[in-house]
Amino acid sequence: MAKNLLNKYVWLVETIYKAKKITYEEINQSWLDNDLSEGNPLPLRTFHKWRIAIEEMFGLIIENEQSGRYRYYIENADELRSGSMRSWLFNTLTVSNLMIENVSIKDKVLFEKIPDGEQYLPIILEALKKNLVLGMTYQSFSRDEANTFEIEPYCLKAFKQRWYIVGRSPYYDKIMIYALDRVQWMELKETSFKYPKDFVPEEFFYDCLGIIADQNVKVETVKFKVSSGQANYLRSLTLHHTQQEVERTDEYSIFTVRLRPTFDFRQEVLSQGCDIEVLEPKWFRDEVAEICKHMWNKYKED
Repeated sequence: MAKNLLNKYVWLVETIYKAKKITYEEINQSWLDNDLSEGNPLPLRTFHKWRIAIEEMFGLIIENEQSGRYRYYIENADELRSGSMRSWLFNTLTVSNLMIENVSIKDKVLFEKIPDGEQYLPIILEALKKNLVLGMTYQSFSRDEANTFEIEPYCLKAFKQRWYIVGRSPYYDKIMIYALDRVQWMELKETSFKYPKDFVPEEFFYDCLGIIADQNVKVETVKFKVSSGQANYLRSLTLHHTQQEVERTDEYSIFTVRLRPTFDFRQEVLSQGCDIEVLEPKWFRDEVAEICKHMWNKYKED
């Protein structure tokens, strides 16, 4: 029952979002055209109940312009286009509902494998809500043995199909980042901690691409030249939120991003192959060139 109601909430948000502005009569007609309705109209009272539930569950506000045709719209529709938690949650539910409705063709839809770690999400979310310390056993790729310790969790971040937890390590007295797929054990402690007022998760990663937020790497403007074909991909899926296209020709385009050129960003640049050329800063260009040189030495004939 609850699951079916959730499907209806998702349907209503999608219907209004796609239409931008839509009357109750048009919503009701779309509802009758959908299998969820089972041929029954959507009562106005039920519609308003759903509006309230959607705001409470997803934080999405469905308003009426109260002029002219009295059309409904999503007041904070930008939330569905951003990388916020409610955007991620709503998109996940939308895809999940689609898959449930089309289970007969499950063999024709392929997904990426997600590493272990999601089983710890309920514990971490509880710790984040109550500012409680977490105990965990962690096997780092750089160490031969696993270590057990405590952290003060600050936030969660998803990157390249992996979940990461960001928090302060009392032992090292600094912010550390841990991948959940490398956690062997986790426990919620009764000890609470004071969440720092000056820590804002989005600001912490603002100048970074990926999960590495190395404050020792200064923020710089990186300029790179991209082939015309690859430029189309970068326009549709930007490397970073600061990305700008500063020059465009039939053969190539030049883009800039302003960030910390850390390991994650370097790996992303290298993944573009010969379709991308770093122009500035010189030290970063030289670094990428040196890696390309080593790659060439491994593949060239003796």
